[in-house]
Amino acid sequence: MEKSASAYERHQTILRLVQEYSSVRVAQLAEYLDVSESTIRNDLEALGEQGQLVRIRGGAVAKVGQPQTGLVSSYLAQKVLEKAEEKKWIARWAAGMIEDGDVIMFDASSTVFHIASFLADRRNLTVFTNGIDVARLLAKEPSNTIIILGGILRPNGNSITGSISEQVLQDYRIQTAFVSCSGFTPEMGFFEMDLQEAKMKSLMLQAAQKRIALLDSSKIGQVGLTRFASLDEMHYFITDEQISRETIDFIRSTNTHVVICSEQTTRSYMSTNGERRYFRVGFGNLSENTPFSRDVRRSLQKAAEESKQIELIVADNQLDPQIALQVADELLSQDLDLVIEYQIDESIGNLIAHKFQQAHIPVIAVDIPMVGARYFGVNNYVAGQIAGVELAKAIETRWQGQFDFVIVVEQKRAGQLPALRIKGQMDGLQQRLNTIPAEKIIWVDSDNTSEGLYPIMEKTLNALPPHSRCAVICFNDDAAIGTLRVASDIGCEENLLIVGQGADRRIRAEMRKEQSSIVGSTAFRPEDYGPALTRLALDILEGIEAPLATYTEHFFVSPANVDEYYPEALEDSV
Repeated sequence: MEKSASAYERHQTILRLVQEYSSVRVAQLAEYLDVSESTIRNDLEALGEQGQLVRIRGGAVAKVGQPQTGLVSSYLAQKVLEKAEEKKWIARWAAGMIEDGDVIMFDASSTVFHIASFLADRRNLTVFTNGIDVARLLAKEPSNTIIILGGILRPNGNSITGSISEQVLQDYRIQTAFVSCSGFTPEMGFFEMDLQEAKMKSLMLQAAQKRIALLDSSKIGQVGLTRFASLDEMHYFITDEQISRETIDFIRSTNTHVVICSEQTTRSYMSTNGERRYFRVGFGNLSENTPFSRDVRRSLQKAAEESKQIELIVADNQLDPQIALQVADELLSQDLDLVIEYQIDESIGNLIAHKFQQAHIPVIAVDIPMVGARYFGVNNYVAGQIAGVELAKAIETRWQGQFDFVIVVEQKRAGQLPALRIKGQMDGLQQRLNTIPAEKIIWVDSDNTSEGLYPIMEKTLNALPPHSRCAVICFNDDAAIGTLRVASDIGCEENLLIVGQGADRRIRAEMRKEQSSIVGSTAFRPEDYGPALTRLALDILEGIEAPLATYTEHFFVSPANVDEYYPEALEDSV
């Protein structure tokens, strides 16, 4: 393209390329459009603010939930449009079960294709699939390993079947298999119209430790040419809100959990095996797009199931205060006994808590306090102080106590109590390094995600004198990862020392790299939130005196002890 192309022309070209290829890279766009990489970054930032794409490290991807059809077979392009909204709801929830580094199996269905559209922020996935279009989409992320199950290409051009796939699958043990179907009846199980496709799905399920069925409700009650699985072979049955109550009860009476997805909320009905549930508890999760909050939700679901007393209704606040208000109204209509609310915006959180209190529904606030609610989560000052001391030690060891700037990545909208996490880090830092002059401190008001922080931190680091040594304290691990990605992209990673808060699996992976800029992160153990929240909820519901504040255990995870606290051999099984 000519260098004189206008911003409008560049934007239209970028959007066309995103639509066609599902993701684009800054360097590739700069070369293609014959402009500088900084110009491309500005273009992507503008398009991201307009909601036309999603900005990620080093480039951009298609807007979440909008499957791209430019490169898919005509067969699949037609299928993804059928019951598209319901499939998006189902796919969004299913994508929340997948984390960086997972080994998963996908069939060639249109619902699974929707899942791939929600995985733009996952890295290092190993994906076995017989779906050509799914493979293409996921292969756009260079860190992913995509293994196409070999065999015969079907006439629709979308999937592969055959005996070669059977031989390959016998040699692997996959964590999770995601499959759909052409029909399902509770009594008979899952059907396909094609014999080879049915055999392939049966093999997929046999090779997987966890098996998940994804189907919109229009397929319930339908049968096909051949059956490939029974209901009791599935661990999860994920569908939309049009499923009948009778079908839900039948599925729950087996060993299978039912997840009912709608636009705003998701109801999780754990398997009952004939046992009665006593309490209905709602959970407004912070976001399904951040690893920490996904781990909290998983932990809570598991604990609710094990309690045999809680039926959990889950919703996604999507890091958006207005959506959180809508979610609160939806939860109010669910005849709940108690609500657990994870909401980042302090002022909106208090309004949400008031709504539930007016309805005489008790509230537990997670990590961000709410007026009138019991608090569960981080002891913010202590968690911060631990990290600040460790950062000071790293400065002494690596830089002989010398540095140029301290960058403070905070989030003001979270309120005063989480701000103590930042104060704790500053105090811990200054306990060993003495008072830091104000002119050496750079304050950055962060978005809650690494992608949202990227342009802010890029501008901050580029404005510093060359080779400036910066100590970075962060509100959460997303800020730490976002800072690291910017530093890597602009080539100043060796000049940073960074501490996080949360010790999620992404930052643990960074700690395992040689000469990492990540000093470490204070662990909150989201995997332990569920049992503690469940005990607290049951105490409240059963009239047992409960504390006004319950704090999680904190410890500092560093490259030196990460494998002691989180053995690498067990990371993939989490």
